[in-house]
Amino acid sequence: MMTGKRLIISALVLSIIQIGFLSWIIGGRAAILRNGKEVLLKVEPIDPRDLLRGDYILLGYDISRIPVKLIANIPAGKLTADETSLVVRLKKGADGYWQATTAWFGQAPSPAGPDEADIVGKVASGWGLDPNATIAPDYGIERFYLPEGEGMPIQNDMRVRPFGIRVALAANGTAQIKALMDGDKTLFEEPLY
Repeated sequence: MMTGKRLIISALVLSIIQIGFLSWIIGGRAAILRNGKEVLLKVEPIDPRDLLRGDYILLGYDISRIPVKLIANIPAGKLTADETSLVVRLKKGADGYWQATTAWFGQAPSPAGPDEADIVGKVASGWGLDPNATIAPDYGIERFYLPEGEGMPIQNDMRVRPFGIRVALAANGTAQIKALMDGDKTLFEEPLY
């Protein structure tokens, strides 16, 4: 009799923990979308289709290739990158799109100013650190899911006119896609939940 009661209590506790964990993940994403600093990134088209995973577009940005010369804290004599994070400082350009101004491996030495924002990406090991080279951080915002049948037409339109992605940035540089923009027009907006 005691064993059955303990089993029920254990199952309830485990269920509460699982629900709490899922709520924490969803709440964290929603908090970034609701409260994060908003930046607009110019989209560069990349092949969009994966028949097994549904309609989505793969996104590349100006900040998808960071010139090594922008990285301010490369140790002298270091020739390749280790697997690490890369903080990229962004500033709004005259065209309304945000661009990289400098970058640091690990952490930025100072917080971003009021007209700046930091985005954090992951860098795989092995990238060459030649001053004339570029490295490609993964920001976690390289894929945007669309309603069925919308991926190819949008991908084709991206090749002929400017598209952008509104991104919300948390204080720690974590990014979440907020909306897909066709010029000044919002095409698709991500729900908070």
